[in-house]
Amino acid sequence: MQDVLNHITAELGEAVISSNLDNAEATIEIRRRDIVDVLTFLRDEPSLKFTTLIDICGVDYPARERRFDVVYHLLSMPHNHRVRVKLSTDADTPVHSVIAVYPAADWYEREAFDMYGIAFDQHPDLRRILTDYGFEGHPLRKDFPLSGFVEVRYDEARKGVVYEPVNLPQEYRSFDFMSPWEGAKYVLPGDEKVGE
Repeated sequence: MQDVLNHITAELGEAVISSNLDNAEATIEIRRRDIVDVLTFLRDEPSLKFTTLIDICGVDYPARERRFDVVYHLLSMPHNHRVRVKLSTDADTPVHSVIAVYPAADWYEREAFDMYGIAFDQHPDLRRILTDYGFEGHPLRKDFPLSGFVEVRYDEARKGVVYEPVNLPQEYRSFDFMSPWEGAKYVLPGDEKVGE
């Protein structure tokens, strides 16, 4: 796999920011503007043939200036190789869509847009795919609250869906997960019968 990685970095030149091989997994970090050229090369190069796009996902690093990484996972069926291609972007700068290279990227890009707010220019239908139509925010961002902003439920009286502010009626509970075999200093429920 190291030979494959060396070939890729030599051919792509300045488009590659860094590359590494860790546990037989190849990762290439590239410039954002070169994504279409890089993926086209990886797909069309006869010695590589990364013809299958497995996944596109986002990663959020809120402390960084370019807070998002967009990660493309590719598979070469003929050679049984995998490669991870990464690029970074911010919340305001779109990444060029790769639907022209891999048509399967359509739904993956929509998912990254919906969950993280990562925009893709030249995408034919960039709209929410997993959240509701009126949903505000992006649930996989690290600054999104765990409980969300609104609560959705079906109201039988209104025969429709109702949106309400989040209501957490149950107080925070602290659970004691100590095993009875660890020598508890108190009698656990059911243990009172053991001494009989």
